[in-house]
Amino acid sequence: MTEPTHSSTIAGWREWVRLPQADVEWIKAKLDTGARSSALHAFDVEEFTRDGVDRVRFGIHPWQDTDQDAATVELPVHDRRVVRSSTGHTQERIVVLMDLVLLGRAVTAEVTLTNRDEMGFRMLIGREALRNGFLVDAGRSFVGGRAPRAIRRRNRGRV
Repeated sequence: MTEPTHSSTIAGWREWVRLPQADVEWIKAKLDTGARSSALHAFDVEEFTRDGVDRVRFGIHPWQDTDQDAATVELPVHDRRVVRSSTGHTQERIVVLMDLVLLGRAVTAEVTLTNRDEMGFRMLIGREALRNGFLVDAGRSFVGGRAPRAIRRRNRGRV
């Protein structure tokens, strides 16, 4: 077994993440070393071109089972990829570059946009993003702490 380097940050298999570009302070994410790319629940996905640049506008519901604190984001389209889901289905997805803050560390990740309504987590962080100095301890959760209780109660979703 390889020992972590001093620059490695130990994370649990699930953590609270901040998405600064979306002005989302709290979104629960599953850290999944089995997934290559990261994925984010997105709705009302609208593609368009501005000044010759392909862009996408989409909504985010950061809390499961509620539309409270919904955010709208507009970003350039980075790529399109065919992704195989955990159920074995393939789907072409839009990929954007998104900044996220995990355990106090800012990372830019390639994030695919998809409907994750049926999934337990609104966001999945894959190994490409985790390669930026994170080690996942599968026996731990919320190493970086939890969203404040008042916020979790207000949103009543599965947090």
